[in-house]
Amino acid sequence: MASRSCLTIILAAGEGTRMKSSMSKVLHEIAGLPLVGHVVKAVQGAGAPHGESSDLAVVVGRGAADVQKAVGKISDTARFYEQTERLGTAHAVLAAREALTEPHDDVLVVFGDTPLIEETSLRAARGKLAEGADIVVMGFRPENPTGYGRLIEQDGKLVAIVEEKDATDEQRKITFCNGGLMALSGKYALQLISAVKNDNSKGEYYLTDVVELAHAQGLNVIAIDVPVENVIGINNRAELAEAEALWQARKRRDVMFSGVTLIAPETVFFAHDTLIEADVLIEPNVFFGTKVTVESGAVIHAFSHIEGAHIGANTSVGPFARLRPGAKLAEKAKVGNFCEVKNADIGAGAKVNHLSYIGDATVGADTNIGAGVITCNYDGYNKFKTTIGSNTFVGSNSALVAPLTIGNGVYVASGSVITDEVPENALALGRARQVNKEGRAEILREKYKAIKVSKNK
Repeated sequence: MASRSCLTIILAAGEGTRMKSSMSKVLHEIAGLPLVGHVVKAVQGAGAPHGESSDLAVVVGRGAADVQKAVGKISDTARFYEQTERLGTAHAVLAAREALTEPHDDVLVVFGDTPLIEETSLRAARGKLAEGADIVVMGFRPENPTGYGRLIEQDGKLVAIVEEKDATDEQRKITFCNGGLMALSGKYALQLISAVKNDNSKGEYYLTDVVELAHAQGLNVIAIDVPVENVIGINNRAELAEAEALWQARKRRDVMFSGVTLIAPETVFFAHDTLIEADVLIEPNVFFGTKVTVESGAVIHAFSHIEGAHIGANTSVGPFARLRPGAKLAEKAKVGNFCEVKNADIGAGAKVNHLSYIGDATVGADTNIGAGVITCNYDGYNKFKTTIGSNTFVGSNSALVAPLTIGNGVYVASGSVITDEVPENALALGRARQVNKEGRAEILREKYKAIKVSKNK
């Protein structure tokens, strides 16, 4: 496709009452990204795949400030227009009239609640405009077309979109349905949309009416097939969950095709920005939050929860491990079962094997953290850091009270509470001396037995 300028208008002003939510519908998330965020990412690629001019206009309504903030995290060039009244889709598009008056070869109109739209479908529509079409409607063929508007074609041209309630019996037999998304020639877009009338039972301005208007003017109007998933709109929590499932299935497929092994794919959940290299093995029931990178050769064992972490090559995580934001595992490091790591660097070959909490810390290469070790990083008001050197052994059930530095080659005795700096190659013991009282156990048993009997009377 030759270089063409494009304006994309995202309609994100709907009330979303069926979501029964305190926030805008388009801010509900799939894979850790708001619905409108998925749409923005798709149109960014479709709008300027080869560096040509691309503009983004977002029509907002309820929760406008929050929607602008969400979109702003992905696009720093988006412009926002508020639709103060809800008078139909054409009326919503005209809220961005200022953008429509600017010269563009192509105009895309999409919805902020269709998170599964793919760049390939949007580019296909733009491609038809480049070939000479004036309007391209994205249609789909559901298994059951009941309830959808039908696309009426004659000799390969789209002549009308008829809602089911207005369709004849013959038209209801048509399985090619309106997906709502549309591409228009920038030359005619504003003229056609401005000409839409509201002479219908709801008194609203429908974008679909531009099809008949354009056909009456002898313009070239066509429809293209896109996958059903691409045009699925979200109206309630059930549909949100269904879309999440479809997104996850798509992501799992892509991940496996890239060389990652998922033992039970349907039990693994990814975020929109999860990056996983080839030759990673992921066991069942693993959840990835946002901002996770996993390098080649890593093994993520079952029932692990990972968010905001960088997992190095040939590492081992879990089972039942939790990596929180800021966790960084170097090559061949290990975080074992029932461990939690937060804002901590685990050095190459280091091991945090089981039942430990390492937070706000640095653990040197080839250091071993025993079972039940915790870094005491919070005093109720402030966070402090623990630094542990290389080739150090921290014995089981030790508490490391930050701020604290433990040198290289140190041996920390099991059960210690370490509060002061430990120099290199030292042995650190921070526990009370053991005292044995001969025969005292029998005295205690008799004492506790008498107390129990007294309480039961």
